[in-house]
Amino acid sequence: MSRDPLPKPQRRTRADMAEETRAKLVATARRAFAEQGYAQTSMDDFTSEAGLTRGALYHHFGSKQGLLVAVIEQIEAEVGLRLDAVSAAAPNLWEGFRSRCRTYLELALEPEIRRVILQDARAVFGDVPQAAQSVGISALQAALQRMVDEQTIRPLHAGAMARMLYGVVTEASFWIAEPDGDQPERLAQALAGLDRLLSGLLA
Repeated sequence: MSRDPLPKPQRRTRADMAEETRAKLVATARRAFAEQGYAQTSMDDFTSEAGLTRGALYHHFGSKQGLLVAVIEQIEAEVGLRLDAVSAAAPNLWEGFRSRCRTYLELALEPEIRRVILQDARAVFGDVPQAAQSVGISALQAALQRMVDEQTIRPLHAGAMARMLYGVVTEASFWIAEPDGDQPERLAQALAGLDRLLSGLLA
């Protein structure tokens, strides 16, 4: 009785290997940036930990700054999913919007977000990268427009208000995360101020 031949293992393509290399570099750099900080992290240390070379880093990201952008984008994407889940779990649009904004501020106390997004990103780039800003503003704008349409909040230009609110919560997050401040106390103050600000939108 003949046996069916075993299937041959699929060969990894060059694209697969490139993606694996990128993922290794991002994961290793993310851990190093969160634990040591961007400025204190040696490229030789984390490329060695990933089992790769400086050449691989430059090939895929162009520079250490390019790798930081990739780490920021990955963290921001995860933050976006968390905020979406918070909004979806709320009993109505208004509570979802309010909870989303409050959670954004609360994330400033998480060590990885505080170090990489709110301290290192600002020190290196002066702000959160534009792509991440656009995603955050779009989410706020969509929620505001739905609440205007349902007459939950007063009539307003959703795009303008989304940009103003994004600026408010982002700047407050930077302030909360400053290493020389009382971060829990600053969070409490920011949350109280946010609630007063948002209450003015209600119809």
